[in-house]
Amino acid sequence: MMTWKPEPTPDDVCFETIKTALESVPAGVKMVINSGEFYGITPRTANLELIARFFDKYPELADKAFLSVKGGTKVEVLEPDSSPENLRRSVDCILEKLRGTKKLDLFECARVDRKVPVEEAIKTLSGFVAEGKFDFIGMSEVSAATLRKGHSVHPIAAVEIEVSPWSHDDKIKEVITTAKELGIAVCAYSPLGRGFLTGQKPEDFQVGDFRRNLARFRAENVEQNLKFVNALKSLAEKKGLSPAQLCIAWVSSLGPHIIPLQGSSNKERTLENLSGGEVVLSAQDQADIKELMESHTIAGGRSYGDDHAAHLMI
Repeated sequence: MMTWKPEPTPDDVCFETIKTALESVPAGVKMVINSGEFYGITPRTANLELIARFFDKYPELADKAFLSVKGGTKVEVLEPDSSPENLRRSVDCILEKLRGTKKLDLFECARVDRKVPVEEAIKTLSGFVAEGKFDFIGMSEVSAATLRKGHSVHPIAAVEIEVSPWSHDDKIKEVITTAKELGIAVCAYSPLGRGFLTGQKPEDFQVGDFRRNLARFRAENVEQNLKFVNALKSLAEKKGLSPAQLCIAWVSSLGPHIIPLQGSSNKERTLENLSGGEVVLSAQDQADIKELMESHTIAGGRSYGDDHAAHLMI
């Protein structure tokens, strides 16, 4: 969200946030930087270009980052295209925009292309690994069955799925369990419900921000969902935590293979969020959060809009 909005966050603010996060990493540990070929509006590749500018300025921090980038969509529209030709185009575009400032550690198709068997897509990507374009293959928004298929062709290092106290259905649970069995990391994106679980409302977002169009942020669903947010906030306060810290602590508690992908353009908020990963929840804490989740109904699905619903958890 540093770049995927009408008015991108200024470089100096982004740089200070990224620098603070990377410098907080202990020796021998890397922090995941999560990007996408299309995480921008004008241009689409704005996020990658931001990352390149950052590592131009701070090359000494490159070894502290593990860069994961999603791609594999058509150039004109955000539709999956896992043809060998487009996957090569996508990977080469990412490498071009990074300009050698940071190694591409992991590549993953943003969504499953129903027209191309997943085994063929992973086989194509494994060829790029052999060429040295990147080291690891990930998968994004896939079902447990699809994850198994991909892993049978080439080891999958990470699977990226949405996980938060309001996104934890049976399909998500199955992927988490399967990933643990196969030794695959789970990169849990939107652990803060795209900001909503921290108390942000649609009107807080810029006009043109895609989050305003998400089902759970629509006017007819906001009032119902705020009941859940308020209950979560109350529970966090009782435990001396911010709602963001409670969410991140809960996502982290789902297993040692879970990596919460928290996002913020604010340095102080980033440090606050990172500290949530060190919170250890007691059995009673877990029970309280489970009761809260089971006693509230979330209004609206987690799709990006009706036209993208078919691309989730295939």
